[in-house]
Order: sequence, then C-alpha cells, then structure tokens
Amino acid sequence: MAQVQEQRHVYYDRDLEIEAYNLSGIIQKFPNHFHEYYVIGFVEGGSRHLWCKNREYDVVTGDLLLFNPRDNHFCAPINGEILDYRAINIKPEIMSKAVKEIAGKDYTPYFTQNVVCQSDITLFLRDFYNAIIRRAPKLEKEEALFFLLEQVLQEYAAPFEGIDISKPNQQIKTLCTYMENHFAENITLDDLLEMTNFGKSYLLRSFTKQVGVSPYRYLQTVRLDRVKNLLAQGIAPIDAAYMAGFSDQSHFTNFFKEFIGLTPKQYQRIFMDTEQPPEPAKAWQDDK
Repeated sequence: MAQVQEQRHVYYDRDLEIEAYNLSGIIQKFPNHFHEYYVIGFVEGGSRHLWCKNREYDVVTGDLLLFNPRDNHFCAPINGEILDYRAINIKPEIMSKAVKEIAGKDYTPYFTQNVVCQSDITLFLRDFYNAIIRRAPKLEKEEALFFLLEQVLQEYAAPFEGIDISKPNQQIKTLCTYMENHFAENITLDDLLEMTNFGKSYLLRSFTKQVGVSPYRYLQTVRLDRVKNLLAQGIAPIDAAYMAGFSDQSHFTNFFKEFIGLTPKQYQRIFMDTEQPPEPAKAWQDDK
C-alpha cells in the first residue's frame, strides 16, 4: 500500500486579504494554540479528536469548524487516521467589514459553536476555497464569500458584546497586555510576578485556566502573529524573527513550521506578486 504524502498548501488572496489552506495526509498532533483571526474550516477526510475551550469533540468528514480569535484549541488523530482539512483565515477587520455589508450594522461576531456536525455550509466553504485557489474573478470570489458568511452568521454567530463568556480577571488581563506590548523583550516569570500578588505556581495555573494557554505559549503565539505580519511586509525571516523576540533562529524556524506548517520563507512567498497561478508550498521539505 502506497504511503500517503503529507502536503500543506497555502494561498493568499490579495483581492479579499484572506488566506486559504489545505492540509492533506496529516497524521501529527497540533499543540495547544490560538489565532488572532477567525478560522472557518471543514474536514474533507479522516477524523480528529479536538479540544477547544475545555470541551472535547470527535470531528469527522463533513464537519464544520468555527474558531473565534483567541479560541485555544489542539487536536490529535483518531486511530492513526490521516487528515484532509481545508480552511480560510479572516482577519477581524476584514470580518467586521463583511458583517456590516451583510447585516447592515457594525458589530463584532462571535461564533457560538466551534463544531457543527455534518453541515451543509461546508459546500459554501468549498466553493469559496476553490474560487481562491483558481484565482477566480473578484466578483465571483466576493459572491462566494458573502454566501458563506451569510450562512455562518445567520446560524452560528451572535454579536460579541451580547455573549456571556468567561473573561480573564484584571490581573491576568494586565499580564496579557504586558506581553502584547513587550513581546520582543526577554520576559521572565519574575517580570510577570511583579505585576500580581500571585506565587509562581498559582500564576501559571490561574493564567492557563483563564486564558487557555500558558504564559509562555501566549507570548510565543503573540510573537508568531507579529512575525507573520512582518513576513507579509517583505522583511527577511531572520530579521522578522529578531524583531519579534525570537533569539534562536533554529528554534524559531521549528516553532513556525510546527504551527503554520511551512518554513518562514515558504510562508512569505504566498504574498509575492506573480502573474502565475499560485503554486502550493509543501511543508517539511528542505527550503531552498
């Protein structure tokens, strides 16, 4: 039996400022993390055990996945099954603009479900994904996006302001803000302790419980988001890593590949102007 080749394809649509990606032949676990953007995805094949915001799910082919910015999640294969997954990443400002067009008013949407089993909305997502990868006319892509978001917003979203969700207390918020403002610095646990009346053990346990990830994971995720923005601007990976606070280049590259699925150089290429159809970048191959 031939071995299935692992591939990760990522595309960036300049017209809509949206990333689309496909993970196929994937077996590995994905560690606990969050994103600064909305994710709408679906399982094209295989199955996964998913943990999201202290809830567990078994997701299978045909299931729709919806992640808000900062929704922490991680997953692992079930019985060694390979995964085929497709998704789009939508920045909050792009989502807000689309919401105003669809709903006729300004509000920040909040996905009320992370997993929708056997959802017909996956058909709208597949149409939009395919429109992006074949570089369809802008009108076709915009239409596909609005059809998709209209369904998601109508059935599985509500204004963020009206959602009763647990939020970190003020001391934890202060730590998050500090790391977001000082991400390029060598932040230590003692630095964080000075801003609270916690002990080390309590700080780690309380932060992880309230935020969903540990302080170190939170800081690294913030740094990763900054690196992605710098790479999109054309800044060299080694400089972007340094500017974002990664002091070890090898560690940075491995961390980036673990969470994004591409080397920094491969990720940066999706933002390059080209007249040619987008060629998928395959992760885990040597970057030339």
